[in-house]
Amino acid sequence: MKYVFLSLFVCGCASVYSMPDDFTPNFITGGDFTLMTYGRISDATSPVHIYIEVDGNSFDSWGQPTSNPTPRRTFLRDIASRDPSPNVVYLARPCQYIMSPTCESKYWTSGRFSERVIDSVSAVIKDIADNRPVVLVGYSGGAMVSGLVIQRNPDIRVLHWVTIAGVLNHHDWSEYFGDAPLSESLDMDVLPNVPQTHYIAQHDKVVPSELSRRWTNGQDLVVVPGATHNSFPGFQISLK
Repeated sequence: MKYVFLSLFVCGCASVYSMPDDFTPNFITGGDFTLMTYGRISDATSPVHIYIEVDGNSFDSWGQPTSNPTPRRTFLRDIASRDPSPNVVYLARPCQYIMSPTCESKYWTSGRFSERVIDSVSAVIKDIADNRPVVLVGYSGGAMVSGLVIQRNPDIRVLHWVTIAGVLNHHDWSEYFGDAPLSESLDMDVLPNVPQTHYIAQHDKVVPSELSRRWTNGQDLVVVPGATHNSFPGFQISLK
């Protein structure tokens, strides 16, 4: 793995370290970005469960791009920390927690799913996996990232793809809300052909269930009762 110094942190240090003692922070360079990871690798032969973060703090209350997309919630890190598997890694998105020299606001706004972003995440996942099979778990926009990684990297052995409140087609999603299209981003017209489970929140107003059902043709869906986009009480993924 390639590492960079801790001085690259820009914010959120206290919250990043609210993980189990056996999780270790690493900074891995892939493509044009260095990404923050936090994980536990304790079995050289077992699959690696990789949790890919949400879009984060992309826009302010005025609808303008922020200067720092680091997520304000710990939802995905909390889920990753409860995964009992021997190999678990939380993976932040480009420009979250640390700023690479290539970071520009487009990489957390219109180009959040750009080729440059997906290539970077793909390279880091391959580095983490180290030829082992993986389970990819993507939350919200992280679902889109994980799906594109799978589509563009047939050499990554994906045992299962899991999404949580996932955006699976950003064109449909932005059109549904009347938002500007993510013009610098890749999209998915067809989902990857791998085993998959898509968890959707019963009361999700950010990624409405009707969109999730359209994207998946109603297949491989699990509705989480009482959940909202940012709250899944007592939730834990199951691959059975």
